[in-house]
Amino acid sequence: MKPDLFYTKSLGSTPWGGTVTEILAAAINAVNPYTAVRDHFAVEEGQIIVDKHRIDLDDIERIFLVGAGKAGLPMAEALIGMLGKRVTDGIVIVKEGYGGVDQLGKVKIREARHPLPDERGVQATEELLEIVSGASEKDLVICVISGGGSALMTAPVDGFWLGEMSELTAALMASGAAIVEINTVRKQLDQVKGGGLAKAAFPAQVVSLILSDVVGDPLGVIASGPTVPGQETNADAIEILKRYDLLGFIPVEVFDRWQTAETADHGIEIDRVMNILVGCNTQAAEAARRKAGELGLNAAVLSTRLEGEARQVGAELAGVLRRMVEESDPLGRPGVLIAGGETTVTIRGGGRGGRNQELALAAVEGLAGLEDIALVTLATDGGDGNSMAAGAVVTGETLASAKDLSLAPAASLEWNDSDTFFKALDDQVITGPTQTNVNDLVFLFVF
Repeated sequence: MKPDLFYTKSLGSTPWGGTVTEILAAAINAVNPYTAVRDHFAVEEGQIIVDKHRIDLDDIERIFLVGAGKAGLPMAEALIGMLGKRVTDGIVIVKEGYGGVDQLGKVKIREARHPLPDERGVQATEELLEIVSGASEKDLVICVISGGGSALMTAPVDGFWLGEMSELTAALMASGAAIVEINTVRKQLDQVKGGGLAKAAFPAQVVSLILSDVVGDPLGVIASGPTVPGQETNADAIEILKRYDLLGFIPVEVFDRWQTAETADHGIEIDRVMNILVGCNTQAAEAARRKAGELGLNAAVLSTRLEGEARQVGAELAGVLRRMVEESDPLGRPGVLIAGGETTVTIRGGGRGGRNQELALAAVEGLAGLEDIALVTLATDGGDGNSMAAGAVVTGETLASAKDLSLAPAASLEWNDSDTFFKALDDQVITGPTQTNVNDLVFLFVF
């Protein structure tokens, strides 16, 4: 992506705005899904090479390409570019607006809703399962898995309907549940998650290429682990639902089944499945650090395990940035600290926004009056919650500018209305879909 896509009003009015946008662009470009796949997958001299593993094409009768996630299209494009007509059939499900084509060779591209599942996703998943369930032991199923796959690839268990899945997902998100908790529940309510896709493809060999959008990159949590054996139990799901007072969302028929079975029946043959991580948040953060160094900034990665309530994390990071200014700790000017991860938002009001803009909003008052600084938040997929923005920019002048417009950060925060706040200031980072997804990034700049 080009740096110009990351400009906001504040960045455009400072002498260092171009430096910031170059660093943001470097982070996103480092996790380009097309490149990530080609870094780990190749076809040479009659063999498929996946990292250190080799598969003789002469031993494969048919190749199927399936998957789901926001990065599904470029990942599939990379594979089709290498395999071409060797791919027999397939389907990849992407977020609405992330497609652009209906077909790649013999692979269908289907769009569905995210973050809440819809009928399009269910129908596409049924077609996907029909394809892989016809595979034999001489066939190869290649899966492309990325963030968003949990909602896009949906096959509710018997007795649990799409509408109920959507309502429960929305309630878990609004409660502030972490993605690990949400996906633990989803695995017990869906036929494809927690290894369900790999089980459906047995006895075929499965190669799953995974782009991580989860802190720490646990393969079983990314897109709810469709090709990874589920370790979670029904009891785990019940405990989480009790924690957030959401057990009433589970139909009696399903709950009774949970009481008699320890876990969803998604056992898979491990020796027939290869799960490969092709990209993650750490790569994006490190690329930003390197670019910052090239541009003359002192740079360091603070953490790639940023978690917690967005408003609390925002206030804490504002304190870190203020210390960078007042004490030159831990970096002197010019400098940038980079953090990655995924915070959560507990919905209290009826506004618009997402965790990235909420984090930025919570930092506004703590950064007021500081000169030549910026806190920038960025959803690497280009979308923040129910907003069209990817994130926001906060400077030392943000609070004063807000007051001129009769905007109060505390009131906007209470109403979860970060989108309206930053839109009025023209300080939203708006990139459009980036076609990748490796969690979020926060940048603390001092110049």
